[in-house]
Amino acid sequence: MAKLTKKQKEAASKIEKNKLYSLKDAAALIKEVASAKFDESVDIAVKLGVDPRKANQMVRGVVTLPHGTGKDVKVLALVTPDKEAEATAAGADYVGLDDYLQKIKDGWTDVDVIITMPAVMGKLGPLGRILGPRGLMPNPKTGTVTMDVAKAVAEVKAGKIDFKVDKTGIVHAGIGKVSFGAEQIYDNAHEIIQTLIKLKPTAAKGTYIKGIHLTSTMSPAIALDPKAV
Repeated sequence: MAKLTKKQKEAASKIEKNKLYSLKDAAALIKEVASAKFDESVDIAVKLGVDPRKANQMVRGVVTLPHGTGKDVKVLALVTPDKEAEATAAGADYVGLDDYLQKIKDGWTDVDVIITMPAVMGKLGPLGRILGPRGLMPNPKTGTVTMDVAKAVAEVKAGKIDFKVDKTGIVHAGIGKVSFGAEQIYDNAHEIIQTLIKLKPTAAKGTYIKGIHLTSTMSPAIALDPKAV
């Protein structure tokens, strides 16, 4: 096990062992325990009482964070020529079709989100083995396959993220930066937690939200009180 650095020990000492914090307190504390010289990302992990192996207990959705993610999201719009101008105007970083499909076939995936149109999805099918494992395959459920390309691009740039419970029953999401104010971190975390509550599958029995942890890139995890949210 790697030894903790002096800064890591100092950060860990600020978090009370076995204490479950309120979201408001955790949002303030995460700023105190972040010690890196760069602007660390703030992440949330929510353990759900679901069995992701069962289709009727899969939790997946989208949420627009009130204050964005703090990250410059690179968007590729794979669209027909008649949609290129609106995608560009909405802020897409890369716009086109066949040239970019070829680049992806050759191994290029230097983007965070791909937005496309229903008519183009047929061309993306063969690229599933490249895009799927990287979480880049567009999906109508997340709003990344749409005729309203401009709206989709603008929403992603403004802080819209999609999330999906993993095979262990945990939802992970980036919700900001430590340079955000504590209230901004609170608002973003609160938004995703409330969205998860609304998405509770009817087939899920017992305790739905079993645990919540807030972390920054280099900090120890801060445990939240699930009952308080």
